[in-house]
Amino acid sequence: MPNPPLLAVDTNFLIDLAADDDNALDCLAIIRKKLPSAPILVLPTVIQELADIASRRDESRSKLLAIKALQSILKPWGFRPVNYVPVGHGIVEETARKIRAGGLLPEEEINDSLIIAESALANVTLLISSDGHMKNIGHRKLKAILEGCDLTDTIIAPPWKIVHDFFDSTH
Repeated sequence: MPNPPLLAVDTNFLIDLAADDDNALDCLAIIRKKLPSAPILVLPTVIQELADIASRRDESRSKLLAIKALQSILKPWGFRPVNYVPVGHGIVEETARKIRAGGLLPEEEINDSLIIAESALANVTLLISSDGHMKNIGHRKLKAILEGCDLTDTIIAPPWKIVHDFFDSTH
């Protein structure tokens, strides 16, 4: 039997899960039903973004949701946090730079480009993203950049698309 695909989630998706957003919860339920053994990774930049939000001095809703997300990664969500060896960081940074230089993301969206590059380096098949910049990236151009860096072609999909495309087939 073939290995299940690797999945990854972005920061916004984890915040949405922590907020009990229906789309995010439905998306996770469908993934668990359709791909029960597929690992779901939480990438280094995602963990760093959550930690940055959680360490703010205010008591904002986003801070509380980031703390909840960090506390929920392993239990109850069962996601796998990952890290990279130093050489992997260099590959990620160079790939992220190419993604931004290729016009797929604005130059200031450094973390988004890092998350995509980390996904590709980790051999992620599907990156679930609630982020407006990432979910609107043209797949063909991204695929060309990732393949040019000898990395896995990673598809980016918003939770609503997963729910919409697979909901009818779950009943």
